[in-house]
Amino acid sequence: MSDDVTQPNPEHFLTLIRQQQRGRHKVYVGFAAGVGKTYQMLQEAHRLQRQGVDVVVGIVETHGRAETAALVEGLEQVPQNRIEYRGVVLEEMNLDALLSRHPTVALVDELAHNNAPGSQHEKRYQDVDELLQAGINVISTLNVQHLESLYDIVEQATGIKVTERLPDHVLGTADQIVNVDVSAEDLRERLAEGKIYPPERVERALDNFFTLVNLSRLRELTLEEIAHHLDRRHQEEACGVKRVGLDRVMVCLSSGSPNPASLVRKGSRLADRLNATWYAVYIGTPKEPLERIDAATQRQISNTLALAQQLDGVPMTVKGSDVVNTIAAFVKENAITHVVLARNKLLWYRRWFCKSVLDRLLQTVRGVGVVIEETDEDAS
Repeated sequence: MSDDVTQPNPEHFLTLIRQQQRGRHKVYVGFAAGVGKTYQMLQEAHRLQRQGVDVVVGIVETHGRAETAALVEGLEQVPQNRIEYRGVVLEEMNLDALLSRHPTVALVDELAHNNAPGSQHEKRYQDVDELLQAGINVISTLNVQHLESLYDIVEQATGIKVTERLPDHVLGTADQIVNVDVSAEDLRERLAEGKIYPPERVERALDNFFTLVNLSRLRELTLEEIAHHLDRRHQEEACGVKRVGLDRVMVCLSSGSPNPASLVRKGSRLADRLNATWYAVYIGTPKEPLERIDAATQRQISNTLALAQQLDGVPMTVKGSDVVNTIAAFVKENAITHVVLARNKLLWYRRWFCKSVLDRLLQTVRGVGVVIEETDEDAS
């Protein structure tokens, strides 16, 4: 079952195809395996084919589901690229073959998939971007838990660490987003009937990821994300331009940040909701010049700033002898309206003798929103 509000007429996508040289991107989004994303993508492919559109299968993962496999029949399939890795032959989408074939529409399942080592790109969404740049239109699928900014929220809600993730802007820049929705109860029933996984995996799945609580929370997140993206899209279409808010967000990072990736994701989501430009700012002090920091910490800083850039943030490094004054100067210079930082919980007896960075910051940057990520680690 699909949300009628978010599922445009297939002819509308056909109209979009003909409007622009860069390929158009349509994404079927769901909250878990088995909701019917691939099935609906294949149904649309057959509709387009009947209208004379040149459609090919770039890659479709049937996972042994008979109904899905049956829909692949009758569609041209580009042969997969076979890659040997550690003695195992893996099959990946053949990007070169697709570019050479240059269909009007390519079907690319599981957008967040990690490609096998030796592939042209690390991630499948990067393959899709190359297809779009070549003028090939793409229809793809995605589960909401694979959005990078939701990693911590999904882990907290379900206990699952999602390993295959993609930047939020991949979904945000899609030309069409379709919500493929069923109730959590119906999805569990499909699973119990063996329509999603083979029988030997059903009981474990029902007891772990596919619990009613997990599915209900993921479904709620999906509806929230899609509503947000569609609302922004409608506002931009009404204005005729991409909206950029007046707010600016600063995420404060240091070599001792206990969970910098989580802090960056929190900042990116805040900025996204505010339509704001945002900065991930590593603040170095004379006590910790980058060249004297251990290699592991340097890698963490580098990876965190790279993640920020992936999430459309502006990574920056600034130096200052006093952290609070350095933050305050950056706030003033860049018209920051919201500051995001982690608060390390000081041991109780140390609170009698020193003020925390947060206490001093609140006194220094009045009128600026301060968002706190609580941690259990002690501050130095």
